[in-house]
Amino acid sequence: MKVNIIGIGAGSPAHLTLEAIEAMREVDVFLVADKGEVKADLVASRRALCEAHLAPGSYRFVAVDDPVRGPDAERDRAQYEAGVADWHAARARNYAEVMRGLAAGSVVGFLVWGDPAFYDSTIRIVERIREFIDVEPHVVPGITAFQALAAAHGIVLHQVGGPVHITTGRRLVDEWSPELGTTVVMLDGHLAVQRLVDRAGDSRIWWGANLGLPSQQLRSGRLAEVIDEIIATRARVRADHGWVMDVYALG
Repeated sequence: MKVNIIGIGAGSPAHLTLEAIEAMREVDVFLVADKGEVKADLVASRRALCEAHLAPGSYRFVAVDDPVRGPDAERDRAQYEAGVADWHAARARNYAEVMRGLAAGSVVGFLVWGDPAFYDSTIRIVERIREFIDVEPHVVPGITAFQALAAAHGIVLHQVGGPVHITTGRRLVDEWSPELGTTVVMLDGHLAVQRLVDRAGDSRIWWGANLGLPSQQLRSGRLAEVIDEIIATRARVRADHGWVMDVYALG
């Protein structure tokens, strides 16, 4: 069974590439994780992309129950990695069960926020699906959140000839140093950067939430001067929408 893993960008319909649209048009069934009502508008955004580019009736969406994931913040590294592996396996089983019931020759699609290669689990989960059924994955790249962040702020992420370090909020405080160059931080649900104010207060931060969507918010400035506003803005976006996707660069 062919599986198209399609990067759809950071939220804007304009982020779709021609390759992504072509891959979407091959799909008979799009599988989406059912994460409850608070994230239903993320599914709605995916539906809107399909409605804009695909013929009515040429595809359908199937929501698949998403396994409960444990409290990552309370786990050490070994527990975290084991928990993620268990979560991937449970997701793979749920998807495989649905895929077994599809008509022969069906093409399955996953619409991945951003790019499937950066801090997304879909490629790994599809590899786990191979433990249950035979699949042929095809990956289409998408615009990443940090590309959208740089464009929204009108900046170059690196100094001339310098590096860019990409990490997670979970690792930021322990590994940050000025020698890393610009540090891009993803998956930071607790804004760990606030713990660097004493060490890096003069560093500049470029922050963005819900990039490419009507709810987009941008803030930038010296870390020590803007961190409180970023914390408040992030909380407001989450309260208004039930979720928030944010990313930032520190340099």
